[in-house]
Amino acid sequence: MRTLRVELGERSYPIYIGSGILDSIGELSRKHGISVKSPQLIVTDDKVAPHYLAQVEQALVSEGYSVVTHTVPSGESSKSLQVYEEVMTTAIRGKLDRSSAVFALGGGVVGDLAGFVAATYMRGVTFVQIPTTILAHDSSVGGKVAVNHPLAKNMIGAFHQPAMVLYDVDTLKSLPPREVSSGLAEMVKHGLILDRDFAYWCRAHAEELLALVPETLIYGLERGCAIKADVVSKDEREGGLRAILNLGHTIGHAVEAVGGYGRFLHGEAIAIGMAGSAMLAGMLGRDQSLYAETVGMLQALNLPVTLPADIKVEDIMDAMQHDKKFAEGRMVFIVPEAIGSVSIVKDVPVDAVRTVVEQLKGEVNT
Repeated sequence: MRTLRVELGERSYPIYIGSGILDSIGELSRKHGISVKSPQLIVTDDKVAPHYLAQVEQALVSEGYSVVTHTVPSGESSKSLQVYEEVMTTAIRGKLDRSSAVFALGGGVVGDLAGFVAATYMRGVTFVQIPTTILAHDSSVGGKVAVNHPLAKNMIGAFHQPAMVLYDVDTLKSLPPREVSSGLAEMVKHGLILDRDFAYWCRAHAEELLALVPETLIYGLERGCAIKADVVSKDEREGGLRAILNLGHTIGHAVEAVGGYGRFLHGEAIAIGMAGSAMLAGMLGRDQSLYAETVGMLQALNLPVTLPADIKVEDIMDAMQHDKKFAEGRMVFIVPEAIGSVSIVKDVPVDAVRTVVEQLKGEVNT
């Protein structure tokens, strides 16, 4: 088991990564001071529950914990105020108190939802992340928790750091190939923003990553988590530097919204967004080879880099205007400067963004 640490002063916490470590959750909960006298809540989804819920319950019960569970439908639609209220109802009926913890057993959706419950139940209780997807190596680190509004993704949320993250790579074996690729989008993103060598490592080891080779996967997850942990440690609440983690997300979140938060997986939408950002970089005078290099990395991981023909440009543009990064009528973009380096550009012409979206659809020549 490898251990990383997110340094945030009193809110610092460890990330445990390894194979076969899920049974350690009870022992680690005691180590981190989670009270055995209070009931604990596990939030999971209907795809993860059949595989791992009983194992996590048993690991906690064997250490003396009492547990209540809430299972939500898998998918982005569960990040809603309605489902949030349902989980809150389970917490209240389960008599959780201020010494209780909320355990998120699942991917990014479960983590975001359960984290928002933990942040707001009795004004905040302990939160534990047990990610079961590759994508969640990104979302489980950093303390950003939220639910969606029909008009915008993650608009209703909070900053609530976990007490720990336990990442057992054995849980990834049940992922379908599309989910694997989606998760690897965020892994290569970490390389694209801050580590050129890691970005090219992801491309060189694409087949092993897609095949879930444990040693390769553990290294990739560890390095991806380390990059994000370093950024979060320097800028916990997105006052500046942390915004670079949003590479591809301005277009990506719009793609997710237009797709009804179901047609595109998060990583797929972000991959399209990263291709768009690299295209925009060329239009803004950066190295013209950035686009081809970025697209090559994404395609090696079986990720999409274009928009389907039926997606309307105007719908994407309208959705971007609701993004948190849209300020005072100007488009704010994370723009690649080189592989492994990005900048925050706060005044990107809207016409340039529209041209990028048109090019992603193939409506004009790239």
